[in-house]
Amino acid sequence: MPANPASVLAFHADHALLPQGWARDVRIVCAGGTLQSVTPGVPAQAGDTALAIALPGLGNLHSHAFQRGMAGLTEIGGRSGDSFWSWRDLMYRFLAHLQPDAVQAIAEQAYVEMLESGFTRVGEFHYLHHAPDGTPYADRAEMAARIAAAAQGSGIGLTLLPVFYAHADFGGAAPNPAQRRLLHDVDGFAALLDGCRQALRGQDDAVLGIAPHSLRAVTGEELAALLPLNRGPVHIHIAEQTREVDACVAWSGLRPVRWLYEHAAVDERWCLVHATHVDADEVQRMLASRAVVGLCPITEANLGDGLFPMQAFARGGGRFGVGSDSNVLIDAAEELRLLEYGQRLQLRGRNVLAPQEGVSSGRWLFEQSLQGAAQALGVTTGLQPGAPADVVELDPEHPALIARDGDAWLDSWVFAARNGAVRSVWRGGRELVRHGRHLQRDAVAARFAHALRGVLAAH
Repeated sequence: MPANPASVLAFHADHALLPQGWARDVRIVCAGGTLQSVTPGVPAQAGDTALAIALPGLGNLHSHAFQRGMAGLTEIGGRSGDSFWSWRDLMYRFLAHLQPDAVQAIAEQAYVEMLESGFTRVGEFHYLHHAPDGTPYADRAEMAARIAAAAQGSGIGLTLLPVFYAHADFGGAAPNPAQRRLLHDVDGFAALLDGCRQALRGQDDAVLGIAPHSLRAVTGEELAALLPLNRGPVHIHIAEQTREVDACVAWSGLRPVRWLYEHAAVDERWCLVHATHVDADEVQRMLASRAVVGLCPITEANLGDGLFPMQAFARGGGRFGVGSDSNVLIDAAEELRLLEYGQRLQLRGRNVLAPQEGVSSGRWLFEQSLQGAAQALGVTTGLQPGAPADVVELDPEHPALIARDGDAWLDSWVFAARNGAVRSVWRGGRELVRHGRHLQRDAVAARFAHALRGVLAAH
């Protein structure tokens, strides 16, 4: 599915959220998948596509697409208590049975669901590289090419983040057998990146980054060797679990985020995923570097990670975005809602993140996540000339949005709506979602069902 059609397309929105705020009667012209002009206060012209409430598409800055296939299969308690680490063991057993066709089918299903919820670009933190026995495929980028094909098929924008994974724990510990499909040395990873560049050639607006998996999986020497291999975004899991923090301190004497800042030049290219367990000094380092914090509230709740100190970070002007991570539930509005609600529960107050009195929580969460995800994914955003023609339309007749206006639409979408509030989605100037359903949903769902039955039968 080409992302950037060459034809000129014009929208006319009754209402649109522009960088400067809400505007009425907005004519939006795009060509080649890019916005050419955005003009408020003008009448529609013949042939314009009518929109009711237009928003810019939101970026999903952290996804492991294949995990959509295991959603709901790990919700069984254990006698000694369940945790991230026991979940990870189950995840390794699931991925051991995934072949390339299944990875593509599962990823495409996840991407369709992302588009239907209002995500128009995904940062795919892609670490499943090799055959089940750990042998590289003849094409080292076989699995990355399947991710690219799933993005192409669904129409979602792709920032591909191939993952470097070499060790089981801090200090270069030897990997365990369950990790054999993930592993590279630096030279092999450089070859993988070359293959990824080839896989992305058919997608004009695709972005290639790199993802050292975590400080558990990469040594300082390897990290230094990886960073010059690519100029795009750099994403890393960090400080997600207290056990991880304790192990890092035992190994190095430093907490993970502090260790990273003292051993790497962290800047605006970086996205620190989760960063759940950080202290005040680490928060200040993140603020000063202008790096993005990648928060995944649904997954962090599902895994029992804990809560990032979001209010302090927000008050300091911190940059953040949201991601669907394990894809146990894919819903852009739910990520924003749970981000706020987690902080409300912790701080025992309401509307605790919006920085000033009278500021809409829904709009603040949406706009801040919009900008943070765009930075982390290496793209521009917003309904403005030069940005991708990624447009999400809300349905003003949805029960949660009736008789609202302006910021109340965003507040109601984030905090009061469920399925159906997103009416249409256009990505790169191409219509992908109509009346709340992806235009290829049935075919994609059939391939997903066939693939998943095969995987689970072998599991």
